[in-house]
Amino acid sequence: MNEFLMGGIAIASLIAGLYFFRFWRHTRDPFFIFFALSFWIEGANRVSMVWLATTAEDAPLHYVVRLVAYGLIIAAIVIKNRSSR
Repeated sequence: MNEFLMGGIAIASLIAGLYFFRFWRHTRDPFFIFFALSFWIEGANRVSMVWLATTAEDAPLHYVVRLVAYGLIIAAIVIKNRSSR
């Protein structure tokens, strides 16, 4: 059951990344590509957790991957706010 839920989260993340990528293609705003990359990284992280059979989400490597993904979101917000001034 846990692998099924991980797969659902992974596919949802990958689809959300495609959604933001579509907006980036229309606007060329870096805000959207940062969000797309962040969701794709999260999706790939979930897929790797299932393939490697490490469903323990408290492993340090998973925190580093999340730090990168969330760092991209924060960078997108900061860049967007600075460019509007």
